[in-house]
Amino acid sequence: MKYGTVLAVADPRPIPELALAAERAGWDAIFLADPVWGVAPWVTLAACASVTERIRLGTMLTPPSAWRPWKLAAEVATLDNLSAGRAILSVGLGATGAGFDNVGEESDRRVRAQLLDEGLDIITGLWKGQPFTYEGRHYTLTPISFPPPPPPVQKPRVPIWCVGAWGYRKSMNRALRYDGLLPNVPGDGGMRAATLDEVIDMAALIRDRKGGKPYELIIEGVSPGDDRIKSVEQVASWAEAGATWWIESQWDGFGTNEGLAQLRARVDAGPPHP
Repeated sequence: MKYGTVLAVADPRPIPELALAAERAGWDAIFLADPVWGVAPWVTLAACASVTERIRLGTMLTPPSAWRPWKLAAEVATLDNLSAGRAILSVGLGATGAGFDNVGEESDRRVRAQLLDEGLDIITGLWKGQPFTYEGRHYTLTPISFPPPPPPVQKPRVPIWCVGAWGYRKSMNRALRYDGLLPNVPGDGGMRAATLDEVIDMAALIRDRKGGKPYELIIEGVSPGDDRIKSVEQVASWAEAGATWWIESQWDGFGTNEGLAQLRARVDAGPPHP
């Protein structure tokens, strides 16, 4: 299992320092929010790339419907080059209260799903190079003559982790087309986290559908940094169920000095590995 941590900070200035601290403490990746209005994640991750050497850099998560897909493709490819191949792109529809309505972005989930599918087609197509042509319901592209950026360092592409709604065939099929599953389970009035038994079933589906090809199953949660034994035991159960990544997702205190102090302490305590 690998271990990442969300750096839930509303000010970009301490984030590169936190990224370096996370690398030194043994974390495998850091992730930033990608809000409709907030800290610009790819700019900030580029700053993190400049002060680190090993740790992977990504979002948790990006809603492509709020981006022009060619712009997002350029941002991620640029980070992958600046970091020598350490970028991760996590995608989904985005939280319903994330501000789509406030700025006039598309808020209908069905349309956002269409934009997600077309956006991923365009992003992966542009990463393969020019000439690239695309004709969809929402986007049309013809070959671009302006000198293209270098392709991502990682092959065949920057890993794309995709939210999949367990039990919803179309959503799960989308996630399984890419490189990792961020599982959500439909519940009363919204989505909930997966149970251990559900993750066992997800891991079995992944083995069946991917035929042994590399694929990530990502679990988000909060483990107690001040109790290493309890923390390791908590995360080990998810690894036994088939998860391949644990993402420490400490969102409480986002935007406060107290929250920043708690985050620093959890980062310094290191990942919950045996």
